[in-house]
Amino acid sequence: MPLRPVPPQRLVRLARLRRVRDRMDRDYAEPLDVEALARDVHMSAGHLSREFRLAYGESPYSYLMTRRIERAMGLLLRGDLNVTEVCFRVGCSSLGTFSLRFTELVGIPPGAFRALARREWAGIPPCVAKQVTRPIRRGPGPRS
Repeated sequence: MPLRPVPPQRLVRLARLRRVRDRMDRDYAEPLDVEALARDVHMSAGHLSREFRLAYGESPYSYLMTRRIERAMGLLLRGDLNVTEVCFRVGCSSLGTFSLRFTELVGIPPGAFRALARREWAGIPPCVAKQVTRPIRRGPGPRS
C-alpha cells in the first residue's frame, strides 16, 4: 500500500508542536503556561492543547510536569538538595502540587524516593539511575 503524502499544513502544525515541546524540554524550570506557549506558535491555548494531545498523547501541562518530575528525580538522587529546594529548582511553585504529581508519576512521595535512592542506588552511576528511575504515567493524569 503506497504512503500518502502529508499535507503541508499538517507538517507546519507538527513543526510548531515540536517547537513547543522542545521549549518545555529546554525551559522546564521557567514559569511556562499554555497561553504563553500558544502565543509563541500563533495558536490559541485551546487549539494548542487539543493538537498537542493528538500528537503526543497528553496535554502540554502533563508533558511539562513529567519533564519536571524527571529532573526532580535526578536532583533527589544527587542528595544535596531537600525536597522543597528540588521543587522550586525544577520550576514548580507549589510544594503540594509537586508532591502530588511526583507521587502520581513515580509511585512514592519525593521524600520517600530520596530516602530510597540513598539506600538502594548508592554507588550506581547517575546515567544508569536515570534510565532505571524514569517516571512512567500510572494512568490518566488530570485533564488540563
